[in-house]
Amino acid sequence: MRRNASPLSLVLLGAGVFLLVLAPLLVWYVQPHAKRTPIDTDTTTVFTGTGSYFDTGKVETVDDETITITRQVRGDVADSEKSGNAVWDVSTSVDHDATLPASDPRDALQWTLERWVTDRTTNEPVHCCEESPTFDGEAYLKFPFDVEKRAYRWWDSTLGGVVRLSFEGEKEIQGYAGYLFKGEVEPTRTGVRQVPGVLVDRQKTPQVLAEEWYSNSGIELVVDKRTGRIINAAIGPKKTLRAPGSKKDAVVLLESKRVEFTEATQKKQVELASADSDRLAMLGETAPMGAAGIGLVLTVVGVVLVVRGRREAPEASNTHMMTSTHT
Repeated sequence: MRRNASPLSLVLLGAGVFLLVLAPLLVWYVQPHAKRTPIDTDTTTVFTGTGSYFDTGKVETVDDETITITRQVRGDVADSEKSGNAVWDVSTSVDHDATLPASDPRDALQWTLERWVTDRTTNEPVHCCEESPTFDGEAYLKFPFDVEKRAYRWWDSTLGGVVRLSFEGEKEIQGYAGYLFKGEVEPTRTGVRQVPGVLVDRQKTPQVLAEEWYSNSGIELVVDKRTGRIINAAIGPKKTLRAPGSKKDAVVLLESKRVEFTEATQKKQVELASADSDRLAMLGETAPMGAAGIGLVLTVVGVVLVVRGRREAPEASNTHMMTSTHT
């Protein structure tokens, strides 16, 4: 009588082979599909700092006031699924204490509504889906996945252009380490605005097209290495008006040496970055290594049991034949 391999040995062998096949699939297929910009995002980040702004009631610039920037990002799931891209609607308001809390963002010092469209894998801008503004660069509301230690081209909406951010090492935010990037914007003309001439030292002209100028004394972004999520941001914006052709600022519309994520925003961003990073690490490192290790052990044990079972079967059969002959 010939005996087959035991069911246990076949189960162990099958499980081992399955895990060995699963390990590379997690690295080459599952994890890349997980590294995609979400389309159902709904986050709010808040910056605060002290600065100056132009008070339209007093018709002058007031100093040493609290400046609050609130940015809300909501994904348009329907348009994202239709286009295959990440379509995000972004609302940004700049307020002082008198306009907070504001039931209508149009009451703010400044309010913008934009639509950002990016490739979900590369983070490159995609020009579709009523995108506004048309932007450039490789880093925006987030950086690409697997952030590198190099300079990045970051889109500055106020500038309407790209700013080069250099890699400056690592920095901890709320106990969580990320990559630090820094840059600045030299005074740049960004547009024109019709204002009373007296505001820009043109007393004899009722209305003039004053020049809008913008600079940023210090952009600092701390970014999660794996996901590209910004866990802290600080900026030093300055917006002014100049008389046509003038090289001097006539009116300060908004200025702050440093406006930074609030502590609550930092903690929330760190929480989200940590959770997403752990999930990607599990799919790309922990799970594949575990599957490969366990799969190898189970495969070896299964093969040994199968081979041993096949060797013992003939021996048992020969013993039975000898007993029968002797009888």
